[in-house]
Amino acid sequence: MATYAIGDLQGCYDPFRHLLDRIEFDPDADRLWLVGDIVNRGPKSLKTLRYVAGLGDAVISVLGNHDLHLLALAEGAIKYSPRFETLYKVLNAPDLPELVAWLRTRPLAHYDEELDTLLVHAGTWPAWSVDKTLARAAEVEQALQGKKYLSLLTKMYGNTPRRWSGSLKGNRRLRFIINTFTRMRMLTASMSLNFAHTGSPWQARRDLRPWFDFDNPGLGETRVVFGHWSALGLMALPRLVSLDTGCVWGRQLTAVRLDRKFPEVIQVPGQP
Repeated sequence: MATYAIGDLQGCYDPFRHLLDRIEFDPDADRLWLVGDIVNRGPKSLKTLRYVAGLGDAVISVLGNHDLHLLALAEGAIKYSPRFETLYKVLNAPDLPELVAWLRTRPLAHYDEELDTLLVHAGTWPAWSVDKTLARAAEVEQALQGKKYLSLLTKMYGNTPRRWSGSLKGNRRLRFIINTFTRMRMLTASMSLNFAHTGSPWQARRDLRPWFDFDNPGLGETRVVFGHWSALGLMALPRLVSLDTGCVWGRQLTAVRLDRKFPEVIQVPGQP
Protein backbone atom coordinates (compact mmCIF):
# COMPACT_ATOMS: atom_id res chain seq x y z
CA MET A 1 0.00 0.00 0.00
CA ALA A 2 1.34 3.41 -0.99
CA THR A 3 0.53 6.69 0.78
CA TYR A 4 0.73 9.86 -1.28
CA ALA A 5 0.29 13.44 -0.08
CA ILE A 6 -0.91 15.91 -2.72
CA GLY A 7 -0.85 19.70 -2.68
CA ASP A 8 -3.67 22.22 -2.93
CA LEU A 9 -6.15 21.24 -5.67
CA GLN A 10 -8.30 24.40 -5.72
CA GLY A 11 -10.70 23.00 -8.28
CA CYS A 12 -7.99 21.85 -10.72
CA TYR A 13 -9.67 18.57 -11.60
CA ASP A 14 -7.78 17.73 -14.79
CA PRO A 15 -4.25 18.06 -13.33
CA PHE A 16 -5.45 16.08 -10.31
CA ARG A 17 -6.64 13.16 -12.42
CA HIS A 18 -3.46 13.37 -14.50
CA LEU A 19 -1.39 13.12 -11.32
CA LEU A 20 -3.41 10.14 -10.07
CA ASP A 21 -2.73 8.41 -13.37
CA ARG A 22 0.98 9.17 -13.04
CA ILE A 23 1.22 7.59 -9.61
CA GLU A 24 -1.06 4.72 -10.69
CA PHE A 25 -3.31 5.38 -7.73
CA ASP A 26 -5.44 2.38 -6.70
CA PRO A 27 -8.19 3.39 -4.25
CA ASP A 28 -8.56 -0.21 -3.12
CA ALA A 29 -4.92 -0.42 -2.04
CA ASP A 30 -3.41 3.07 -1.78
CA ARG A 31 -4.15 6.11 0.36
CA LEU A 32 -4.28 9.80 -0.52
CA TRP A 33 -3.55 12.61 1.88
CA LEU A 34 -4.81 16.00 0.68
CA VAL A 35 -3.60 19.20 2.33
CA GLY A 36 -6.96 20.95 1.92
CA ASP A 37 -8.29 23.70 -0.33
CA ILE A 38 -10.05 21.19 -2.54
CA VAL A 39 -12.14 24.00 -4.04
CA ASN A 40 -12.07 27.59 -5.35
CA ARG A 41 -10.06 29.56 -7.89
CA GLY A 42 -9.76 26.65 -10.36
CA PRO A 43 -12.35 25.88 -13.06
CA LYS A 44 -13.84 22.61 -11.75
CA SER A 45 -14.47 22.88 -8.03
CA LEU A 46 -17.70 20.89 -8.12
CA LYS A 47 -16.22 18.02 -10.10
CA THR A 48 -13.14 17.94 -7.89
CA LEU A 49 -15.13 17.97 -4.65
CA ARG A 50 -17.48 15.23 -5.86
CA TYR A 51 -14.59 13.05 -6.94
CA VAL A 52 -12.65 13.45 -3.68
CA ALA A 53 -15.73 12.80 -1.54
CA GLY A 54 -16.47 9.72 -3.65
CA LEU A 55 -13.09 8.19 -2.79
CA GLY A 56 -14.39 7.35 0.69
CA ASP A 57 -11.83 5.86 3.06
CA ALA A 58 -9.12 5.99 0.40
CA VAL A 59 -8.64 9.71 1.04
CA ILE A 60 -7.87 11.85 4.08
CA SER A 61 -8.33 15.55 3.44
CA VAL A 62 -7.88 18.24 6.06
CA LEU A 63 -9.83 21.47 5.83
CA GLY A 64 -8.27 24.51 4.19
CA ASN A 65 -9.38 28.13 4.30
CA HIS A 66 -11.13 27.86 0.92
CA ASP A 67 -13.05 24.79 2.07
CA LEU A 68 -14.23 26.77 5.10
CA HIS A 69 -15.25 29.65 2.81
CA LEU A 70 -17.45 27.21 0.91
CA LEU A 71 -19.12 26.05 4.13
CA ALA A 72 -19.71 29.66 5.18
CA LEU A 73 -21.23 30.55 1.79
CA ALA A 74 -23.38 27.44 1.67
CA GLU A 75 -24.87 28.21 5.08
CA GLY A 76 -25.31 31.95 4.47
CA ALA A 77 -22.73 32.91 7.09
CA ILE A 78 -21.12 35.22 4.54
CA LYS A 79 -22.63 36.81 1.44
CA TYR A 80 -21.85 35.60 -2.05
CA SER A 81 -19.72 37.98 -4.13
CA PRO A 82 -18.04 37.84 -7.55
CA ARG A 83 -14.74 36.78 -5.96
CA PHE A 84 -16.40 33.42 -5.22
CA GLU A 85 -17.52 32.95 -8.82
CA THR A 86 -15.62 29.65 -9.14
CA LEU A 87 -17.83 28.24 -6.36
CA TYR A 88 -21.10 29.15 -8.08
CA LYS A 89 -21.69 25.66 -9.50
CA VAL A 90 -21.00 24.06 -6.14
CA LEU A 91 -23.40 26.40 -4.35
CA ASN A 92 -26.15 25.59 -6.87
CA ALA A 93 -25.52 21.85 -7.13
CA PRO A 94 -28.41 19.51 -6.28
CA ASP A 95 -26.10 17.50 -4.02
CA LEU A 96 -24.82 20.54 -2.10
CA PRO A 97 -26.26 19.30 1.24
CA GLU A 98 -24.36 16.02 0.90
CA LEU A 99 -21.13 17.78 -0.05
CA VAL A 100 -21.48 20.21 2.86
CA ALA A 101 -22.15 17.33 5.26
CA TRP A 102 -19.00 15.59 4.01
CA LEU A 103 -16.85 18.72 4.42
CA ARG A 104 -18.16 19.30 7.94
CA THR A 105 -16.72 15.96 9.02
CA ARG A 106 -13.22 16.60 7.64
CA PRO A 107 -10.45 17.07 10.22
CA LEU A 108 -8.19 20.08 10.64
CA ALA A 109 -5.25 17.84 11.48
CA HIS A 110 -4.44 14.17 10.92
CA TYR A 111 -1.64 12.09 12.42
CA ASP A 112 -0.36 8.69 11.36
CA GLU A 113 1.68 6.97 14.08
CA GLU A 114 3.27 4.40 11.77
CA LEU A 115 4.55 7.13 9.43
CA ASP A 116 5.07 9.56 12.34
CA THR A 117 3.61 12.22 10.07
CA LEU A 118 1.22 15.08 10.76
CA LEU A 119 -1.02 16.49 8.01
CA VAL A 120 -2.31 20.08 8.22
CA HIS A 121 -3.29 22.75 5.71
CA ALA A 122 -1.12 25.72 6.71
CA GLY A 123 0.87 24.57 9.75
CA THR A 124 0.77 23.95 13.47
CA TRP A 125 1.57 26.34 16.30
CA PRO A 126 5.27 26.05 17.24
CA ALA A 127 4.47 25.38 20.90
CA TRP A 128 2.04 22.52 20.22
CA SER A 129 3.05 18.87 20.34
CA VAL A 130 1.30 16.30 18.15
CA ASP A 131 -1.16 15.56 20.95
CA LYS A 132 -1.89 19.24 21.54
CA THR A 133 -2.24 19.84 17.80
CA LEU A 134 -4.83 17.08 17.53
CA ALA A 135 -6.63 18.29 20.66
CA ARG A 136 -6.86 21.87 19.36
CA ALA A 137 -8.06 20.61 15.98
CA ALA A 138 -10.69 18.48 17.69
CA GLU A 139 -12.15 21.57 19.38
CA VAL A 140 -12.96 23.10 16.00
CA GLU A 141 -14.05 19.78 14.49
CA GLN A 142 -16.58 19.30 17.31
CA ALA A 143 -17.88 22.84 16.83
CA LEU A 144 -18.26 22.32 13.07
CA GLN A 145 -20.39 19.28 13.74
CA GLY A 146 -22.31 20.77 16.66
CA LYS A 147 -25.46 22.82 17.16
CA LYS A 148 -23.58 26.16 17.10
CA TYR A 149 -22.06 25.39 13.71
CA LEU A 150 -23.53 28.49 12.00
CA SER A 151 -22.27 30.77 14.77
CA LEU A 152 -18.75 29.46 14.31
CA LEU A 153 -18.84 30.04 10.55
CA THR A 154 -20.07 33.60 11.11
CA LYS A 155 -17.46 34.48 13.73
CA MET A 156 -14.39 32.62 12.45
CA TYR A 157 -13.31 35.60 10.30
CA GLY A 158 -10.77 38.06 11.66
CA ASN A 159 -7.07 38.37 12.44
CA THR A 160 -7.26 38.45 16.23
CA PRO A 161 -6.17 37.12 18.60
CA ARG A 162 -2.67 36.89 17.16
CA ARG A 163 -1.00 34.96 19.99
CA TRP A 164 -1.93 31.69 21.60
CA SER A 165 -2.97 31.45 25.21
CA GLY A 166 -4.55 28.51 26.96
CA SER A 167 -6.91 31.00 28.60
CA LEU A 168 -8.58 31.92 25.29
CA LYS A 169 -12.24 30.97 25.26
CA GLY A 170 -15.23 30.75 22.97
CA ASN A 171 -15.09 32.00 19.42
CA ARG A 172 -11.81 33.86 19.97
CA ARG A 173 -10.15 30.60 20.88
CA LEU A 174 -11.68 28.76 17.91
CA ARG A 175 -10.77 31.61 15.55
CA PHE A 176 -7.13 31.44 16.60
CA ILE A 177 -7.04 27.69 16.09
CA ILE A 178 -8.66 28.00 12.65
CA ASN A 179 -6.25 30.76 11.64
CA THR A 180 -3.30 28.67 12.76
CA PHE A 181 -4.33 25.57 10.85
CA THR A 182 -5.64 27.25 7.70
CA ARG A 183 -4.05 30.73 7.26
CA MET A 184 -0.72 30.88 9.09
CA ARG A 185 2.53 31.58 7.24
CA MET A 186 4.71 34.07 9.09
CA LEU A 187 5.17 34.90 12.77
CA THR A 188 6.87 37.81 14.45
CA ALA A 189 9.88 37.19 16.67
CA SER A 190 7.53 37.27 19.68
CA MET A 191 5.36 34.55 18.08
CA SER A 192 2.46 36.68 16.90
CA LEU A 193 0.57 35.77 13.74
CA ASN A 194 1.29 37.99 10.74
CA PHE A 195 -1.15 37.78 7.82
CA ALA A 196 0.19 40.71 5.80
CA HIS A 197 3.11 38.87 4.20
CA THR A 198 1.98 36.15 1.79
CA GLY A 199 5.05 36.06 -0.45
CA SER A 200 8.15 33.95 -0.10
CA PRO A 201 9.75 33.93 3.37
CA TRP A 202 13.08 35.22 2.09
CA GLN A 203 11.34 38.41 0.90
CA ALA A 204 9.83 39.18 4.30
CA ARG A 205 11.01 41.92 6.62
CA ARG A 206 13.65 40.91 9.14
CA ASP A 207 11.39 40.55 12.16
CA LEU A 208 9.21 37.90 10.46
CA ARG A 209 9.96 34.19 10.31
CA PRO A 210 8.10 31.20 8.86
CA TRP A 211 6.17 29.26 11.50
CA PHE A 212 8.35 26.19 10.92
CA ASP A 213 11.57 28.09 11.74
CA PHE A 214 10.64 28.20 15.41
CA ASP A 215 11.89 25.34 17.58
CA ASN A 216 9.17 22.93 18.63
CA PRO A 217 10.60 20.21 20.88
CA GLY A 218 7.11 18.80 21.38
CA LEU A 219 7.02 17.53 17.81
CA GLY A 220 10.22 15.53 18.18
CA GLU A 221 11.04 13.82 14.90
CA THR A 222 7.48 14.01 13.59
CA ARG A 223 7.23 15.03 9.95
CA VAL A 224 4.76 17.82 9.10
CA VAL A 225 3.06 17.87 5.69
CA PHE A 226 1.31 21.09 4.67
CA GLY A 227 0.28 23.27 1.73
CA HIS A 228 -1.34 26.73 1.55
CA TRP A 229 1.84 28.66 0.67
CA SER A 230 2.37 28.67 -3.09
CA ALA A 231 5.09 31.32 -2.84
CA LEU A 232 7.07 28.93 -0.64
CA GLY A 233 6.68 26.06 -3.10
CA LEU A 234 8.01 22.54 -2.79
CA MET A 235 10.06 21.36 0.15
CA ALA A 236 10.62 17.64 0.70
CA LEU A 237 12.76 17.44 3.83
CA PRO A 238 12.92 14.65 6.43
CA ARG A 239 10.69 16.55 8.87
CA LEU A 240 8.96 19.08 6.65
CA VAL A 241 7.05 18.66 3.38
CA SER A 242 5.51 21.72 1.70
CA LEU A 243 3.23 20.85 -1.21
CA ASP A 244 1.50 23.94 -2.58
CA THR A 245 3.35 24.35 -5.88
CA GLY A 246 0.88 26.72 -7.51
CA CYS A 247 -1.18 24.33 -9.62
CA VAL A 248 -3.99 26.87 -9.98
CA TRP A 249 -1.46 29.47 -11.16
CA GLY A 250 -0.22 27.22 -13.97
CA ARG A 251 2.87 25.85 -12.22
CA GLN A 252 2.72 22.24 -10.98
CA LEU A 253 0.58 19.86 -8.95
CA THR A 254 2.77 17.81 -6.65
CA ALA A 255 2.53 14.44 -4.92
CA VAL A 256 5.02 13.06 -2.43
CA ARG A 257 5.08 9.40 -1.51
CA LEU A 258 5.33 9.23 2.27
CA ASP A 259 5.81 5.54 3.00
CA ARG A 260 9.41 5.35 1.79
CA LYS A 261 12.60 6.29 3.60
CA PHE A 262 13.36 8.98 1.04
CA PRO A 263 10.20 10.77 -0.16
CA GLU A 264 9.52 10.36 -3.86
CA VAL A 265 8.30 13.51 -5.61
CA ILE A 266 5.97 13.32 -8.62
CA GLN A 267 4.74 16.40 -10.47
CA VAL A 268 2.45 17.19 -13.39
CA PRO A 269 1.81 20.52 -15.14
CA GLY A 270 -0.66 22.79 -13.41
CA GLN A 271 -3.88 24.32 -14.63
CA PRO A 272 -3.49 25.75 -18.18
